[in-house]
Amino acid sequence: MDEPRRGTARDGERANWRQTLSLAVGAVIVAGLLALTPQGRGLEWRSFDLLSTAAPRHPPTPSSVIVAIDEPSFAEFGQWPWPRGLHARLVEQLRAAGAKAIVLDLVFAEPGASPAADEALATAMRPDVVLAADHSKIDTPSATIETDVLPLPALLENGAQFGFAKVPQSSLDGFVRKIPTQADALAAVALQATGKTSTARPTANSLIQYFGPPQKYFERYSYYQAIDWRVSLPKNPFKDRVVIVGFSQDAQADVRSADAFGTPYTTRGKGWSFGAEIHATILDNLRYGLWIGPLPAWVSILLGLAIAIATGHLLRQFHPWRAGLWTLAGLALIPLFSFALLQFGRLWLQPVLPVTALVLMSVGRTGLGYLEERARRQRVVTMFGHYLAPEMVERLQDNPDLLKLGGEVKELTILFCDVRGFTTISEGMQADPERLTHLVNRILTPLSNCVLAEKGAIDKYIGDCIMAFWNAPLDEPEHALKAARAALAMMDAIALLNRQLAAEGLPGIAVGIGLNTGRCVVGNMGSEQRFDYSALGDSVNLASRLESASKELGVSVVIGPETARQIGDRLPLVLLETIHVKGKRAAIAVHTIAPELTDKPDALHELRDLLGRIGAHAEDTEALIKRALEIAPSLAGYFAQVRDR
Repeated sequence: MDEPRRGTARDGERANWRQTLSLAVGAVIVAGLLALTPQGRGLEWRSFDLLSTAAPRHPPTPSSVIVAIDEPSFAEFGQWPWPRGLHARLVEQLRAAGAKAIVLDLVFAEPGASPAADEALATAMRPDVVLAADHSKIDTPSATIETDVLPLPALLENGAQFGFAKVPQSSLDGFVRKIPTQADALAAVALQATGKTSTARPTANSLIQYFGPPQKYFERYSYYQAIDWRVSLPKNPFKDRVVIVGFSQDAQADVRSADAFGTPYTTRGKGWSFGAEIHATILDNLRYGLWIGPLPAWVSILLGLAIAIATGHLLRQFHPWRAGLWTLAGLALIPLFSFALLQFGRLWLQPVLPVTALVLMSVGRTGLGYLEERARRQRVVTMFGHYLAPEMVERLQDNPDLLKLGGEVKELTILFCDVRGFTTISEGMQADPERLTHLVNRILTPLSNCVLAEKGAIDKYIGDCIMAFWNAPLDEPEHALKAARAALAMMDAIALLNRQLAAEGLPGIAVGIGLNTGRCVVGNMGSEQRFDYSALGDSVNLASRLESASKELGVSVVIGPETARQIGDRLPLVLLETIHVKGKRAAIAVHTIAPELTDKPDALHELRDLLGRIGAHAEDTEALIKRALEIAPSLAGYFAQVRDR
């Protein structure tokens, strides 16, 4: 059979590594491309949302208190907008309460309905007050016009500051996840108003660490309570705190639509956050340095590549259960690693790309392994399907490690079976080659079946001769006994075939069988282009010589000494004589099988015992010979068959 040349183990390992690297690089490239899609980016953000809110780290003390413009306050003061004198009164009350800074998340860009109210609000403005500014964008047919919407100049004359309230929203889903990095952002200006600064500066892609669901972390009081806190509240909650005044999430619909935002907690189904609460969160991120720094994309790529390579190496052999367990472990450990970096390093490692690379590599390597396993099983069938019993082929398919194709030294029992006088038969059928081929097949098929039935391996057909062996490629402890049983079965098969040939008016045939046991080299033998699984060695040559000697000895089966020793008393063996064979200096004792005695072991054992006693006790020779004559009828058939052959 044709097979590709098998390289060395090192060549195979190198090829495996090249294949693993190729698959790993391909998996990472595909994972990277998938990560760039809207679905991939959305999955990355969802993973950040879930991991960053799983066990958020809190600041030592929240810096801010929220004063909410909410439904109860609308019930108290009427619908929006409220008189600006009311806001002036709130500022004075909060200042009196000891607020460190007062942030009005409200834009006063136009004069109000009452100049007196505007003047009152301007009078209340001090350096401890931060007003909101906005940035507007107007799309026209010809261009996009961008303008800054700033507070009235009069409101800033007494030292009040302003900061831009606009927060960066994701272009994918509109959620607020990034820290505004500009120095004039509302939260940054509010932190400056307290006289405190952050120890580090966020980068352009720094992410907000949220501390809890909406309205669950920061203290929150209604506007109507804060404006009269001495009466409405049992204690002063504003002293030394930053007070941020803004619309509440549960404010009326037209207000909520403009000042409600999605956050990572929205992904968890915790609702939307209003602007004042987001500014308070950003302020504490800046003050305590709690923002999250995203790692560069190349870190995820390298991690994905490392995981893909490890996956390919681990799954280089086809193990579906191992692949499944490894993939499940990776799906848990990679997000856990990202979570640990969040907790202890304030770093965000995007887990989706490594996870995708892991899954792709696991699926790809398992799929490739399945194809390789299928090809390997098919190769086993191709190599041994015609030479081994089906159950032995199935064992090799299930466990290819049992097969050592590279060659090994093993003790084998070798059988040669040759059709006697086949040259004469073939010469008589030269005019009808189809009939000759049919006859050969009729002879070799039952003989081959005898080998396969005893779990032997058919090495090759040499014209009308069969070479077979036992104990390779699968171990067979009783190889000598099984080979001898196969020889007996061959003799029965030939007897049956001869009866069929006689009924057809054809001459009968005879075979000679040689059996020998010894150490041989077994494995793939041949050239680099073509080879077979075969055995060679002196023991193989001796088995062939014994088959040739069977005709001279007048028996069908000739068994070598080691084969006879291993069979022992389990079959009726008869010592023939000591012979010299070509290639051997010393003579060897050979045996044959007495098929007529296979059902009469007692007679055979008694014969052996008698022969031994004749040699040991000459004085009893007469009695022993008498007993030998009594059992002679049991042996007569055998000796007659020996004579005829």
